[in-house]
Amino acid sequence: MHGVLLLDKPLGLSSNNALQKAKWLLQAEKAGHTGTLDPLATGVLPLCFGAATKFSQLHLDADKTYEAVARLGVKTSTGDAEGDIIQSRPVQVTAADLDAVKHRFIGALMQTPPMHSALKKDGRPLYEYARAGIEVERAERAVIIYELNMVLSPVSHEYFAIKIVVKCSKGTYIRTLAEDIGEALGCGAHLSALRRIETGGFHAAQCVTLEALETMTLQQRLACLHPVDDLLRQHTVVTLQSENAGRFLSGMRRRGTWTDQALVAVYGETPTTLLGTGHIRAGELIPGRLLSPIEIKQIAIQGTGHLAEIQSDAPPASTKTIEINEKVNHE
Repeated sequence: MHGVLLLDKPLGLSSNNALQKAKWLLQAEKAGHTGTLDPLATGVLPLCFGAATKFSQLHLDADKTYEAVARLGVKTSTGDAEGDIIQSRPVQVTAADLDAVKHRFIGALMQTPPMHSALKKDGRPLYEYARAGIEVERAERAVIIYELNMVLSPVSHEYFAIKIVVKCSKGTYIRTLAEDIGEALGCGAHLSALRRIETGGFHAAQCVTLEALETMTLQQRLACLHPVDDLLRQHTVVTLQSENAGRFLSGMRRRGTWTDQALVAVYGETPTTLLGTGHIRAGELIPGRLLSPIEIKQIAIQGTGHLAEIQSDAPPASTKTIEINEKVNHE
C-alpha cells in the first residue's frame, strides 16, 4: 500500500501515536509522518505509507500555517495552558495596540526554542531537562513569519485573548511567538489553543479524522489515500521515454536540454509512472530518491482498483512540465 493520508490529528494525541493507530487501521507495513505536531495541537498531519515514506523528508522543510489563541495577562511555566501560572498582569490592550506591535513579528526573526519542546540537547529532548528542573542553554534560531493576522477576542471581563493566524517557516515555535507578542503588549501571554490548518500545500479541509476512519471499511480507508506524488507538487516534472526511464531507475544520469532545477519529479512515459526524484545540473538529470520496480508495479496495480480515480489524477496545473524528446547519446 502506497500513498499519503491527510489526518486531522486530535487534541492530546502524539503524532507517533496517531501514526500507529492509522497504520493499524489501514493494515500498513511501512509508515512515517512528515514532522511532528505537538500533542496539544490539532490539525493537518500528513502520514506516509509505503513508497511515500521515501519523500516524507521533503515536507519537513515545508512552510506551515496555524490558527492559535493566546490568553493575555497570564504567563505559564511551559508557555501553554498545561503549565503553572508564574505571573499575572492587568490587560489593557486595544486593536490599535495589536497593529502597533504586529510589524515586529513579520519577516526574519530570531527565536529561542522553549525548554518544553522536543528539540534535543546531547541526545535528550529539552522537555526531559525541563521536567527535571534543569535549564539548559539554547541557541537562537532564524525563522520567517510570512503573514500574521491578530484580532482581539474578549472571553469575559477577566479573560482576554487574541486570535492569531500565522504563516511561517519550518522550526517556528508558535508558543514562543505568543509569549513574545504578549511581552510586546506589556501584559504577557501563553498559548491556549493551536491548530495547524496547512502544511506544504495540504489543507485541513482535505483531512480525515481517526474517528471517521474507524467507522469505515478497509476499502473506504484506502480510498482516503492521496497519490505518492502529491508530496512532489513543488517539483518540476521530467518525463522519460522507456529506455531512458530504465537507465534512470538503475541510477544512471541522463543528459538533456534542461535548465538547472533543484527539485525534479521523474516519470516514465508509457505508462505514466512515477520513478523517483532528482535534480538537474549542467544539463544532467541526476537521480535522487528512486522507487523500486516492485513499488512501481504495486502502485500501478493499486491504481487500477479502489484507488483508480485518485491514481489517475494529473499533476497540478501549477507544476512545470518538461518532456524529453531528444535521443540520449551517453550515460
